[in-house]
Amino acid sequence: MSARDAEQDTENARPGPSWSDRLPALSTGVTQLSNNFSSIAQRITPARNGEQEDGQSWQRRIANLSGQLTGALSSAFGSADSATAQGQLVISPDVIKALRENTAVVALESTIISHGMPYPQNLETARAVEAVVRQHGATPATIAILSGVPHIGLTGAELELLASRGPQVVKTSRRDLALVMAKGLDGATTVSATMLLAARAGIQVFVTGGIGGVHRGGEVTMDVSADLTELGRTPVTVVCAGVKSILDIPRTLEYLETQGVCVAAYGADEFPAFFTRRSGCAAPARIDTPELAAAMIRHSARLGLGSGAVIGVPIPEEHAAAGAKVEQASQQALDEAQQKSLQGSEITPFLLGRIKELTGGESLKANIALIKNNAAVGAQIASALAAS
Repeated sequence: MSARDAEQDTENARPGPSWSDRLPALSTGVTQLSNNFSSIAQRITPARNGEQEDGQSWQRRIANLSGQLTGALSSAFGSADSATAQGQLVISPDVIKALRENTAVVALESTIISHGMPYPQNLETARAVEAVVRQHGATPATIAILSGVPHIGLTGAELELLASRGPQVVKTSRRDLALVMAKGLDGATTVSATMLLAARAGIQVFVTGGIGGVHRGGEVTMDVSADLTELGRTPVTVVCAGVKSILDIPRTLEYLETQGVCVAAYGADEFPAFFTRRSGCAAPARIDTPELAAAMIRHSARLGLGSGAVIGVPIPEEHAAAGAKVEQASQQALDEAQQKSLQGSEITPFLLGRIKELTGGESLKANIALIKNNAAVGAQIASALAAS
């Protein structure tokens, strides 16, 4: 059989809706089934002392079974899709293996590689972050679009391609995914796009540097990151260093509350502000262990909440001094941006460039340090989730 004939046979055999597309309906059905069983268990009339406890025990077992079944369906269907999507989603062999064996997987974005750092530091950082994930018992799954095809997990050569091309690679948010794919382009996924694709593959934990938020003056300009709405509708937990102080942190937290997103600080009472451990904003919740984070993720799945979560990890103490220097530069850059009357899309590039100038490269060092720290915490959470 020729390659062309094989391609034609594959095209003819391609299924309609993917299993990942069917998963939400199946998950809802599992949840309804669990609720029905729980209702029955609640109506069990105790015939003797101790039987009420037995009924409650059955409720716990049923809820646990529901969560395990939903997670298994997600992983199995994500793996099945990787083999049958034929150009719609490509999952690397090591990620497929981890999903099938229900071991820990951590999603990583690619915008930070192509747009967040200069070459070759971006490539070195990407490799180092993947190494940190592996050191803590998880499989890294860096996500990007290559020639119009979403890839979940990249080879060394693919990482180098993204890093060397840098800003030439299309920065790809949820909004841009379909068009980048239609044009057959290379795309570096932002938080929102990475979350969406991670969920399609059955990955529940995603590590990044920081999430987007409500921009200062956003109540007038309506400049609100797509990351926030994605968190409200995609069940992926994002481990990050919070949001940069150049954003409006109080309004960002309010927006996440409106979206029904659980926001917690890891080992702290105050929500972190990326380069600094303190933002002046109390965290809505606190999580101190990977096991507690994993339990939260499991319960969210069992309830079928359908939303993600944010776990803000403060920059390590040993890098706090560098972070403080960056924070001071951030405030100066903000003042200069206001004096220049910059607006909309002009603001962020100016701020990031100016901060780099003012800190003499310290911002890059602090950025790399906090991303590695986030990767360690995220891998520990994913490992605890897999173990449970």
